Amino acid sequence: MENSLRYDGDSKTLRIHAKEKIPLSSKTLLQAHGELDTRAGTPSYLALIVRHFYPQFSASVGAGIQVNKDEKPTYNIRGKKAIPMTANGEMGINLKGRYYIDKDFKERKPQGAVELAWSIINFQKDQDVRVKIGYDICDQVPYFQIRENNWTLNADIHGKWNVRFDL
Repeated sequence: MENSLRYDGDSKTLRIHAKEKIPLSSKTLLQAHGELDTRAGTPSYLALIVRHFYPQFSASVGAGIQVNKDEKPTYNIRGKKAIPMTANGEMGINLKGRYYIDKDFKERKPQGAVELAWSIINFQKDQDVRVKIGYDICDQVPYFQIRENNWTLNADIHGKWNVRFDL
């Protein structure tokens, strides 16, 4: 199980996030996510997603259901494609898309992003760094991510930010 502590500038609350990946076959897994809001003491997010990987194309697709705090369940379909720019794979472009559909199949919300990702292995001894600069196509918002071993900082041009520590 993968666990992390998460905090963002909007909610100003610490959340405990857990993710479990259960293999269904060599290239397919069931991914379960859950998040607990420490201020309210209640779950703030629950999701179940089936993901299939296409290693020959550096791509994956998934479909699932999720429930956010105070919202109705939504279904989602997602896809991701990585395009390496260097032979060692340290720099590349990620194309990501997601489509949310409400439980009545009436409300729909697309999401998409293009990212330039740069992984710096052994930036310092035993320290790996990953930098992503992206653009959310639907919301038209540039953003960035800096990840150092267990720490991740995400921020966008509108001042929204969050930080994550992987346990």
